[in-house]
Amino acid sequence: MTTADTTRPATATRRLRRPKGMTAHVLLVLAVLISVFPFVWTIVMATNTTEDIYKSPPKLTFGSHLVENIRHVLDTIDFFGSMLNTIVVACVTTVLVLFIDSLAAFAFAKFDFPGRKVLFGTLLVFMMLPLQLAVLPQFILMSEIGWVGMLKALALPALANAFGIFWLHQYIQNGVPDELLDAARIDGAGFFRQYWNIALPMIKPALSFLAIYAFVNAWNDYVWPLIVLTDPSHVTLQVELAQLHVGHTTDYSMVMAGVLMAALPLVVVFAVFARGFIAGATEGAVQGS
Repeated sequence: MTTADTTRPATATRRLRRPKGMTAHVLLVLAVLISVFPFVWTIVMATNTTEDIYKSPPKLTFGSHLVENIRHVLDTIDFFGSMLNTIVVACVTTVLVLFIDSLAAFAFAKFDFPGRKVLFGTLLVFMMLPLQLAVLPQFILMSEIGWVGMLKALALPALANAFGIFWLHQYIQNGVPDELLDAARIDGAGFFRQYWNIALPMIKPALSFLAIYAFVNAWNDYVWPLIVLTDPSHVTLQVELAQLHVGHTTDYSMVMAGVLMAALPLVVVFAVFARGFIAGATEGAVQGS
């Protein structure tokens, strides 16, 4: 068999793969454009006036009214005060969720104790229930301990996140070798030292994803803060932004400017934690290949 005969099948295979690769790239580009369009449309509305938004067809180009709309937002609501409250709640909630959920997931994944399967099954059942069912019991509990109207009433119900425990449990079960834990036990390491020195460094990608998930949930939460925060000086950003809709006519350009300002911290958080998540996922793929 000549060299030309052996290269023909490889060349034909590459020609067949090329259209498939082009189709995949086109689909990915379309998916990115569809995902980015709502954010771009928010910027367009925030930089124009409400009259421009109501035009038919609507204006699709950026305007020059962003500073004016931002000034209206700051004059109408206490934006930075409510943002500070939200930052405190979201950061505290995220840190506590990462610690408590990873601790519980490590115990479920790597330790055998009485009732483990029943408890984990109960956890899965609670994960399927809608969060609205817990609003009334949570409010009664906060009222009994005197936390109604306080920011700490927002952090406590979010600590034991069922999805976070399940997510980390699956990651730890497959990503933390039992041999390392057995070796640590032989060296005299207890439960917490195994968790802190062995498990946590190995699950950084999963923790990065959970940090994004917990922070975004705490940042965007509206119903529970609206119910439990009775002090106007302690309201969170989402509750404060809702005040922009008060009245018979809504200035949608001002509302979109407030939404845009509220979304910027989420972009920063995603940029910080997504780097660790993607790096860890890529490292695992390279090691497994």
